[in-house]
Amino acid sequence: MSASNESFQAPPPPPMPESKPRAPRPVKLRPFGIASFVLGLLVLGAGIPGIIGGGVGTGAALCFFGILLFAFSFIPLPMIPNEEAPLSFFDRITGVFFEPSRVFRNLRLHPQWVGPFVVVIVLSAIYTFAFVQRITAERIVEHMTQKVAEMPAPFTPPPQAIEKMRTDQMAQLKDPVQRAGTAIKSSIGLFALGAFVAALSMLLVLVFGGRINYWQSLSVVFHVWLPVMAIQKLLGLVILYLKSPEDLHPILHQETTLQDNLGILMSPAEHPVLFVMLSFIGLTWFYLVWLRAKGLRFAGTKVSSGAAWGVSLTIYILFMLFALVLTALFPSFIS
Repeated sequence: MSASNESFQAPPPPPMPESKPRAPRPVKLRPFGIASFVLGLLVLGAGIPGIIGGGVGTGAALCFFGILLFAFSFIPLPMIPNEEAPLSFFDRITGVFFEPSRVFRNLRLHPQWVGPFVVVIVLSAIYTFAFVQRITAERIVEHMTQKVAEMPAPFTPPPQAIEKMRTDQMAQLKDPVQRAGTAIKSSIGLFALGAFVAALSMLLVLVFGGRINYWQSLSVVFHVWLPVMAIQKLLGLVILYLKSPEDLHPILHQETTLQDNLGILMSPAEHPVLFVMLSFIGLTWFYLVWLRAKGLRFAGTKVSSGAAWGVSLTIYILFMLFALVLTALFPSFIS
């Protein structure tokens, strides 16, 4: 018995499943996030005693942007074999107009978003600067304060608050430092909106049965915005200088003067809610929905054409409903 026990050998342990490699993180964002947060603290500190006009809001926005970038640096990148080299910045910027399918397929492997985001904020800044110069700060501020004073209770602020609002808005539109701060806050706001749309798109793609990484979704958002913004801002600039300033609305035309939707059939003063609803039925809106569906389909994994269209249309409807609710609450602003 002892001899047989000595010759006994235990069976080898079962093979352990190979552990999947950890997905890489975009750690390059962290230095930029830290730098933005520190700069925000400096601007905020200089804005509290009034050394930098509007520094409180600008500094807070920079701090928020820094925190956002640092948090995003922990979101994993997609782990897909690099079947092809990444497209260059120029190829992506031009290709999204002429061959979007090729661009979005490449973004699935190499999700890049910084380039189109920079182009979008530059186009927005150029148009905003030209719009203020053309319409004049006085007319914009007077319209805004007048509409605020006409708001129904309990939203109507006291006269002192309205006068302070007039003074602050005039400084924001005329003081170069505050105008730069406004451009920074607008750029950070655009990024935050894009980040929200990307998260919503990713969630809806999962609901519709597909898969898409967050960075793939974010790259789709900004590459979709780029051609739409280019059309709206560049054609809007042309119309801005062709039309008389008196024919331009201080609020409705802040984003673009291009009117390619059915809103032209309705008076915003008489039917504000219907006007806004018809404004969502236009060529650039259809182009945006189509391009976003194409981007989600080719940048994601197992995203069918029907699912991509479902996600794009759902986002379109949600934003339209949000605009309609705001218009129903504050209809006087677009009159």
